[in-house]
Amino acid sequence: MRKLAIDPQPCQFSAQEQAVVYEARQILLRHLNQNPVLSTWRAVLDYCALTIRGDVERFHVLYLDRKNRLISDECLAIGTVDHAPVYPREVLRRGLALNASALIVVHNHPAGDPEPSAADLAMTKEIQKACAALGVTLHDHIITGAGQEVSLRSRGEI
Repeated sequence: MRKLAIDPQPCQFSAQEQAVVYEARQILLRHLNQNPVLSTWRAVLDYCALTIRGDVERFHVLYLDRKNRLISDECLAIGTVDHAPVYPREVLRRGLALNASALIVVHNHPAGDPEPSAADLAMTKEIQKACAALGVTLHDHIITGAGQEVSLRSRGEI
């Protein structure tokens, strides 16, 4: 798999280019909403790269049904440039309200480096314990950065 070279400085788009990017994102989101089965790893990563980004840290939970169809993508926290407060009970409370049987937690690192921090790992363990206690499957915790994603499951952290 070839990695793209990403300039650490954000690209400056003209107003016209920003409008085109916005329209393209809307088209992709409509397509994803019409096809909500996240059936492949690539589909999950594409969805995360498209929806979870920004200048501040954002924490999302993808709530899934038994067939891994997306029930809801919920932004549970918006933080600062390097922190978003997350509470495992809120993650699970919303999941139970939606009758979700599985979830994927996702957050971005606005600085671009998707390597998990000690706080990221600790929070993931807390969510994993809460999920296990309530019979909900935690599929993964994905951290997005500048054109890269890190899966804590693939690293053996889950």
